[in-house]
Amino acid sequence: MEEKIMKHAFLVDVRTVEEFSEGHVASSINIPLDQLLDHIDEFKGKEQIVVFCRSGNRSGHAKMILEQNGFKNVINGGTWQEVDDAINKL
Repeated sequence: MEEKIMKHAFLVDVRTVEEFSEGHVASSINIPLDQLLDHIDEFKGKEQIVVFCRSGNRSGHAKMILEQNGFKNVINGGTWQEVDDAINKL
């Protein structure tokens, strides 16, 4: 995954606010899955979008929602720990 996650990727954690506050990727933002459509404009113009969560399930749904709204550059990063590890290897 390291080669797909670039330094300037838009990193979006789709877990709840509570989960995010317990630990998260330092350079990520938190948009809970159930609020994704309310924040769709924030994704516009992003070169690469990486969504992730606790297990990869919610991020899979987030990827599908974004793709249904016209975004082609979305990667399901899986768990937030996997994304964090990948970024720390860069």
